[in-house]
Amino acid sequence: MSHLPPWGGILVGARLEAYSRVLEERERGLGAFLELDPRNPVRALDKDGKAATGALAGLPFAVKDNIAVEGMGLSCGSRILDGFRSPYSATCVRRLLEAGAACIGKTNLDEFGMGSSSENSAYKPSLNPWDRDRVPGGSSGGSAAAVAAGMVPFALGTDTGGSVRQPAAFCGLYGLKPTYGAVSRFGLVAYASSLETAGVMARTVDLAQAVFVAMAGRDPRDRTSVDAPGEEAADRRAHTGGAAGPLAGSRIAVPSGSLLGLEPGVERGFRNAIDALRDAGAEVVDIELPSLAHVVPAYYVIATAEASANLARFTGISYGARMAGAESHEELVLKTRSAGFGDEVKLRILLGTYVLRSGFQYRYYHKAQKLRSLIAGELAAAALGVDAIASPVFPTQAFRRGDPAMDPFMQKLADRFTCAANLAGLPALAMPSTLEGGLPTGIQLMGRAFGEDRLFAIARVLADHIPPAAPPLYSEECPA
Repeated sequence: MSHLPPWGGILVGARLEAYSRVLEERERGLGAFLELDPRNPVRALDKDGKAATGALAGLPFAVKDNIAVEGMGLSCGSRILDGFRSPYSATCVRRLLEAGAACIGKTNLDEFGMGSSSENSAYKPSLNPWDRDRVPGGSSGGSAAAVAAGMVPFALGTDTGGSVRQPAAFCGLYGLKPTYGAVSRFGLVAYASSLETAGVMARTVDLAQAVFVAMAGRDPRDRTSVDAPGEEAADRRAHTGGAAGPLAGSRIAVPSGSLLGLEPGVERGFRNAIDALRDAGAEVVDIELPSLAHVVPAYYVIATAEASANLARFTGISYGARMAGAESHEELVLKTRSAGFGDEVKLRILLGTYVLRSGFQYRYYHKAQKLRSLIAGELAAAALGVDAIASPVFPTQAFRRGDPAMDPFMQKLADRFTCAANLAGLPALAMPSTLEGGLPTGIQLMGRAFGEDRLFAIARVLADHIPPAAPPLYSEECPA
């Protein structure tokens, strides 16, 4: 196994060639990338044509292929966008380039972000670096695999219902879904606009936080984006630290029913993380959140409805693949979508169209929106009284590819821990817990709106008690 050069400083000359060789070696059979070009990275340049410097200077990173990077492909893991090259960069990418980071490639994903295993890509599946017989999670599985394999120190993903946090948990990483509006969505190819946001996966808490800080802030090209409001001094919870522990004065809530239906390894990992938080001085309290029972159905009604509207633009006329032989506009659209979209995307479009039909909107879509308001209100009220709400990330560890017990329907039901943060627009951070059976487990912390710093602070303490691990094959070579 070849060694990577240490991160830091611009990779040039022999260091760049060594890095390129290692990337090619590690990518072989992993399926993390759809496009990879470390020798010609996308950089921000100053007026003199020199690479920009900043907080992330010299760090290579990867971007999920449903986020625009100027000059690179933008396939969304779908045949319908074969050959399309982006004419501009997403705001979150541009801000990272301006901070000195360099984009070296686009990562694989479930088509249009629809899936939990990265097996729904139209091009190839992504594999888990911990065990290549297992999935890396989804839909940002390629980004997670690239970071876990030590190919990049961090990568961007998108999170619509857990698509950053679940692969982070499967691959032993930190994965942040920011507060809705904290990071601009300009340049993200929309799946469900009211739910999704760009997020980050990294091997360390500090790097995940640095990337978030670089991306965050209002963007005039995204009217849903805002500058994070400052917390009032009286609203800050006092953390005494010292002999009582670094989290003394903190309160962590665990919703009732969080341990129901978990694999034994996931339950052990979660209990170990909660015990570590207690050992660090945090008070752990049980809370009742009855509306969480309705999270999955409400989420999938809203997400599929928005998907059916957002994906209506893909007709084969303005850009992307176009099927030959059509004799009318209707036939062109039908042929293009039939050949260009995969089965999971077609299913979600059909479901979304159904719940938006005249006579069905009130029965399904309007009811789901009412449930969303109930869930958001309940979570916001609960978050005000604690520092974080803790839960597992996913009921299972990384499952085997093609496992019939985790078919697409079961994968959707398993989103019960992650979807709530998207419905409520709250920040949520997945972080590594213990290894169970040689595979990572994770814990999720959800906080109040724009409370990302508080989540990172707790994660930093937990990392001291349960140090994150790397896949054995890469543990000695990965400098991230």
